[in-house]
Amino acid sequence: MPVIHILNGPNLNLLGERQPEIYGRETLDDVRESCAALGARLGLDVELFQSNHEGVIVDQIHAARQEADGIIINPGAYSHTSVAILDALNTFEGPVIEVHISNIHKREDFRHHSFVSARADGVICGLGTEGYSAALRRLAQLVAAEG
Repeated sequence: MPVIHILNGPNLNLLGERQPEIYGRETLDDVRESCAALGARLGLDVELFQSNHEGVIVDQIHAARQEADGIIINPGAYSHTSVAILDALNTFEGPVIEVHISNIHKREDFRHHSFVSARADGVICGLGTEGYSAALRRLAQLVAAEG
């Protein structure tokens, strides 16, 4: 069964509590449950990780090189600052989908640029937590096409 890693960056552990007017009321556990259920229907093994630490996210990307067929990543604020995460993603050979819960293009100017987008095979923003499901459905197609 293909394995998909869903990686989440800083402050996403507070999903559902932090700025619900922007990020909604669903928690990261809700996202984990919905992605696991959808993954099972799509024939995917889904593993979700979250860290507030850039190096831990880099380490998870390195681990994905051996363990995963695809990556969904919501790097949070690291989208706009982390060349290290971009460099790590560039070592991963499978498909990568970048997800943002909010529409980063309707927010502050500094959020309009994402380093991660340079590596991503697709970018989903502004769909709320449904963006994870959309990304998972797309990765199922990409992984099947590669297999």
